[in-house]
Amino acid sequence: MAKILLVEDDPVYSDVVKDFLEREKHLVEVVENGLDALEFLRSCQFDLIILDWNIKGIPGVTVCARYRISGGTTPILMLTGRAEIEDKEQGLDSGADDYLVKTAEMRELAARVRALLRRPAAVSGTLLQTADIVLDTPKGTVSKGGKQLQLFPREFALLEYLLRHKGQVFSPEALLDRVWSSDIEASPHTVRTCVNRLRAKIESPGAAPIIKTIYGFGYKIED
Repeated sequence: MAKILLVEDDPVYSDVVKDFLEREKHLVEVVENGLDALEFLRSCQFDLIILDWNIKGIPGVTVCARYRISGGTTPILMLTGRAEIEDKEQGLDSGADDYLVKTAEMRELAARVRALLRRPAAVSGTLLQTADIVLDTPKGTVSKGGKQLQLFPREFALLEYLLRHKGQVFSPEALLDRVWSSDIEASPHTVRTCVNRLRAKIESPGAAPIIKTIYGFGYKIED
């Protein structure tokens, strides 16, 4: 799972892309305005930005350039109807990592997304493991000692995120930002409740905890 910011002001097209990426097991935030996108990027972390050129507020290339000037390093895929070579040059020169015209098939979009997400080490890898817990990201399954567990989507996403960042401590607020969508009414208490549900499914009574609580700080998974 990756957290993706989709900047697109065509609601029909954004719904198509959002639905497709969510079927690929990603968490997708959608904004329509370039200025709103920059505000999102100042307050939230994303694994990938998919950016249209002709959007409300300011153009996508301006969003891209300002984000890069501010020190932003998240991969950017420009997804736009502008197909001229001069447009591609300008888009890539503004700081985009890749450029795709909207007439492309969704399968090509998926391939470009996978290629960009392979770059950060935290997002790469398909089999994640700790103790006797194995999470298979392509299949969307979690097993314990070879026996498959039934997790809710948010529990799966939380476990995947902690496994991808072993040894790092995350506060409930940080996990809320990374694993929950901003349009969902959730609070740090929601995170703590999800952690407790997840623990009940993946941990064995009397055994060492898989998800460790660092009191006053948050949660982590260690090898």
